[in-house]
Amino acid sequence: MAEIFALVEHRQGTIRDITFELLACGRELAEARNTQLTAVLLGSDTGSMVDLIKTKAHKVLVVDNPVYKEFNAEAYQITLHDLIKKHAPVLTLIGHTAYGYDLCAPLATQLDFPFTTDCLEITFAGDQLRVIRQMYNGKLNARVTLRAHSSYMVSVRSGCYPPQESAFDAQIETVDASLAAQPEYRKFLEFIEAVAGEIDITKADIVISIGRGIKEQANIALAEDFAGAIGGVVACSRPIVDAGWLPKDRQVGSSGKTVKPKLYIALGISGAFQHVVGMKSADTIIAVNKDANAPIFNEADYGIVDDLFKVVPALKNRIVELKQTKG
Repeated sequence: MAEIFALVEHRQGTIRDITFELLACGRELAEARNTQLTAVLLGSDTGSMVDLIKTKAHKVLVVDNPVYKEFNAEAYQITLHDLIKKHAPVLTLIGHTAYGYDLCAPLATQLDFPFTTDCLEITFAGDQLRVIRQMYNGKLNARVTLRAHSSYMVSVRSGCYPPQESAFDAQIETVDASLAAQPEYRKFLEFIEAVAGEIDITKADIVISIGRGIKEQANIALAEDFAGAIGGVVACSRPIVDAGWLPKDRQVGSSGKTVKPKLYIALGISGAFQHVVGMKSADTIIAVNKDANAPIFNEADYGIVDDLFKVVPALKNRIVELKQTKG
């Protein structure tokens, strides 16, 4: 029976978290279909990366060449097209990341495969693929059945399939590169790391994140005061950055940073999926929003449906009282 492909995503020689989530998803689907999971790794000097993933798949297809040292969607598309045509996997899984945005749709279109993006859940009904994906800014989950085909392609949203421990001893198959150099019309030039700000929200144990509900820039002081009282840092959703109220390095989400604090408090954030992917791995999530139907409550461990300008001072005062009592 046809195998399942999962594309390994890496940056600067380090495998990204989405890879282990794709392998967990692929393993679940492979077991259900009694077939094999194959990790597909395009890279350069891949030995250490192979060691990390060989226990999580039945097979690892490795294309090791300097052409693939850094991600280039055009080079990946050319090579993956050849691999998929040769192996005919029933499903190819790609992360719904900046890489996946650039790669999944063009590759599926070139192969004439049914595909869909940003999937939360993936199952097979017989030989037909079914997925759950969100619509209307996360307010509705749609169950989608793709047209019948021998092979499918999807991108998977980060955070939907937690990484799993496994003890496979993968067969390693090395494949010759189908490219000798990057395509002339599209080349990777260099990787430029964003300049770190005064506060690194990815290292904080407590993150207080603000959204449109903060209303105006002057009100950010309320969140900063609250963060100071509980030993946290202030982050935000994209509209706050777009308004110029906080710098880009404070943004949480798919176009910002991913945070995994012990406590994440979302103040006035609706919970669009672009934001949620950057914070859903927090140990505990508390949401404060006046809209009881805000999607953020689907991710929160605790929710408060009320005006943040009433809730935040009350929480802060209570925390100060508790600190004084314990002190």
